[in-house]
Amino acid sequence: MPEPGKPVYLVNAYSDPVVVRIDGRACFQNSAGLKEFITEMIKQGKSRFVFDFQHCASMDSTFLGVLAAAAMELRKAGGSLIASRMGLRNLELVRNLGLHRLLTVDAGDYCMSFVNCDQPLTNPAQSELENARLVLEAHESLVSVDESNRSKFQDVLVFLKGRVEKK
Repeated sequence: MPEPGKPVYLVNAYSDPVVVRIDGRACFQNSAGLKEFITEMIKQGKSRFVFDFQHCASMDSTFLGVLAAAAMELRKAGGSLIASRMGLRNLELVRNLGLHRLLTVDAGDYCMSFVNCDQPLTNPAQSELENARLVLEAHESLVSVDESNRSKFQDVLVFLKGRVEKK
């Protein structure tokens, strides 16, 4: 878990490509702000993103689903998403879910400066229903990337669909 008050995502929205540095655990609790940021950058015409994973402690499937959705959207627009400086455990997660076919993975040292990546993203307060929708959409994106992910997340999908439809 990140330290209280410490941002997990530091960004440089003015660079090309847009840079997102992950510091700590990338998870469902902090993915809403990231999703909003990516959506806003794409609306502003940004089509190239680099995610720096050097200080990413771990990732969960919701974060990976948000990443997958962004990569699919960028690909449709002729853009790209690069995952750089990814450690072995995170690289294994990306490959197991098929994301390596959707984004460019650089497990070594990406030739780019991450120095000016210092604008923290905040996470908006979300209701239980909004959180459930975010997690559901993220997991549906993972299934879109690779149909074999459906069996991995079947229980999560059924549970969340029931929660979203009930509300």
